[in-house]
Amino acid sequence: MEGEFSVQISGSDSTEKIPAILPIVPLRGIVLYPGVLLPLAIARKKSIDAVNKALISDKLVGFLAQENPAIEEPTKKDLYKVGCVGNVLKMLKFPDGTQRVLIQGIKRFKATQITEKDEYFEAKVKILKNKNVGKAVELEALTRSLVNYFKNFVSLIPDFPDEILSLILEIKSPDKLADMISVHVNLDLKQRQELLETVSVPDKLIKIIGWLTQELQVLELGSKIQEDVETELGKSQREFLLREQLRAIRKELGEENDVSAEHEELKKQILETKMPESAEEYALRELKNLSRMHQSSAEYSVARNYLDWMISLPWNKETSDDWSLLDAEKQLEKDHYGLEEVKERIIEFLAIRKLKKDMKGPILCLVGPPGVGKTSVGKSIALALGRKFARISLGGVHDEAEIRGHRRTYVGALPGRILQNLRKVEVRNPVIMLDEIDKLGRDNRGDPSSALLEVLDPEQNNTFADHYLDTEFDLSKILFIATANVVDTIPGPLRDRMEIINISGYTLEEKVIIAKSYLIPKEKEATGLGKRKITLEDDAIKIIISDYTREAGVRQLSSKINSVFRKIGRLVAEGKRSPRTIKAKKIEEMFGSPKFINEIAERTNLPGVVTGLAWTAVGGDILFIEANKMAGKGKLTLTGQLGNVMQESAQAALSFLKASAEALKIPTDFFSQNDLHIHFPAGAVPKDGPSAGITIATALFSLIKEEVVPSNLAMTGEITIKGKVLPVGGIKEKVLAAKRAGISKVILPFRNKAELYEVKEEYLVGLDFIFAENINQVFSEIKKLTS
Repeated sequence: MEGEFSVQISGSDSTEKIPAILPIVPLRGIVLYPGVLLPLAIARKKSIDAVNKALISDKLVGFLAQENPAIEEPTKKDLYKVGCVGNVLKMLKFPDGTQRVLIQGIKRFKATQITEKDEYFEAKVKILKNKNVGKAVELEALTRSLVNYFKNFVSLIPDFPDEILSLILEIKSPDKLADMISVHVNLDLKQRQELLETVSVPDKLIKIIGWLTQELQVLELGSKIQEDVETELGKSQREFLLREQLRAIRKELGEENDVSAEHEELKKQILETKMPESAEEYALRELKNLSRMHQSSAEYSVARNYLDWMISLPWNKETSDDWSLLDAEKQLEKDHYGLEEVKERIIEFLAIRKLKKDMKGPILCLVGPPGVGKTSVGKSIALALGRKFARISLGGVHDEAEIRGHRRTYVGALPGRILQNLRKVEVRNPVIMLDEIDKLGRDNRGDPSSALLEVLDPEQNNTFADHYLDTEFDLSKILFIATANVVDTIPGPLRDRMEIINISGYTLEEKVIIAKSYLIPKEKEATGLGKRKITLEDDAIKIIISDYTREAGVRQLSSKINSVFRKIGRLVAEGKRSPRTIKAKKIEEMFGSPKFINEIAERTNLPGVVTGLAWTAVGGDILFIEANKMAGKGKLTLTGQLGNVMQESAQAALSFLKASAEALKIPTDFFSQNDLHIHFPAGAVPKDGPSAGITIATALFSLIKEEVVPSNLAMTGEITIKGKVLPVGGIKEKVLAAKRAGISKVILPFRNKAELYEVKEEYLVGLDFIFAENINQVFSEIKKLTS
């Protein structure tokens, strides 16, 4: 037959011809080696047909391993290219249609071309010959090392057949020896295939020696662990006998009474805590178990720690509430300036709790940007009520055990953070602030937000079950107050259990008052200058606010004021002359050039640049949108790390302009002859949301008409492809941001007009508002302003 050659088949003195084209059987998770006998179950129709084809001709089949054993019906792309020719020695057919065959590996081959026929796979094959690269002495050394390693390996495997070991050790060929040893070593599919593809005999021996070394290390470690376990068991039994003997000795010496006295004291403390009946029974049962343990055992310390926790928890200890609403109002006014809506809602909340003391009311959640005083509001509520205060930071918490506690089977187990804080405050009715509840995480250790559902549900938290206590604890007396920067990241079921109170940012005027009334006295005291008469002028405070901080709250402002006093404190400590009045000019000398510059006039003096208003996690902010054109075919490019919703807003704005080109007097060939690029500066900051829709449309229209949009104008609103202007959120925060940035005119959606009445009138001084129902009104108003 054309393309055939002769090869000596292992185990036979005859010479068989291997065809150049062989039927192929894919193997799942198995690799066949030359000289190896392999019993194989075949169920796939294509594989059965390939074997039958071989049986009626020369009984030779090519076996290729699948790269992914999980694939039920592989294609030629799923097969390795190097395999082994096998001789079908015996075949049995079973009633279920499967076949059992006995295969003997003959020669390695490489499939140069695989054909996927209807009945089975076929492949053109090229026989691979081994290469004895290197010196004979090196090959002999590698062979002896392999034999020694394999003997050590077999010595660590129980019941390994001696007959198989003897047969393997009698093999003289290094190549066949490596193949036979690899069959009995725990290798994965890729390693076995790698061995099959290695034609250099020394390389093959080095690889199998390396894998054997790893297996030996694993087996030796497992053997050592087994020995250690058996030794530990023997040690435990010995310790038990010694403890029993020690107990008998102590009884004879009369020392047993010391332990008994300690247990009696624990029992007395358990009864005095007046814990619920079920918890008391559990504690007494644990005390009984403790009396049976030896003091030096690990179990004794675990049980003793548990009883200490049970005794120290405030099962019945409470502080009496001061329900004077006038005192509460004074406390809130003393600690916080502004926040009128927040204060009013808190006073209402306290009033209802005063009228109905057993009310299972809502959990308050204060939502606002950083630095507006959310956490300090919680402290003020605790002071007003005369309750103790505890704060739990939930930012980055991933483990459910942080809320529910660890089971006592774990080393170093503790109750959850709720009970830990109750132990610290020593009462069961404190004010507990759940800080940063919007930053809870979740991973394979559980979902803490799901655990908080029980804690914050007034219908369930009177029977809260901590894993460590393994008994119920009443949390219904606790006044929980949560804080968050944004609502969106709080899971829905958890959000439903809380009443959201929004805290907006502060205006420039409010920040000046807060600085003079709260921050300056606090930072003077903190820097040791409390007794010195040092004054910051209003203009100096305003420069710090506008040129060196950019925030909705006052945290950065507090830090800058602290920095001012630190610089003065250094002069005082060095005995130098220090200023008593800090003017605006002095601030620039201290901090250098301004960090934040009003860029509006500079950045909006060109066509295609418009100022928008955005809402962020730190309050409102201005947002520049730039549009540019270049010769092209109408392609739209968007940059600035935009989310899907904002990209869709840009597409909607462009669609409206294209559809309304004739009405807006836009040249008919403008969009077909120009590419458009819309960019949102601060490209490293992610941006999303629909509220920039009318700003994008205005920037494109300004670019097309080559008309400059006034620098004192800002806008916000969602746009539809028909040109309607839809309402958006965060109006108050956006208005405050516009005022902070020096904007004098603001365009808002007409349906947001009612929300403007919720903003204090003093915040709106100096701002003119234009309300639009469609984008054409926006364009008309801009034309009026520029004409």
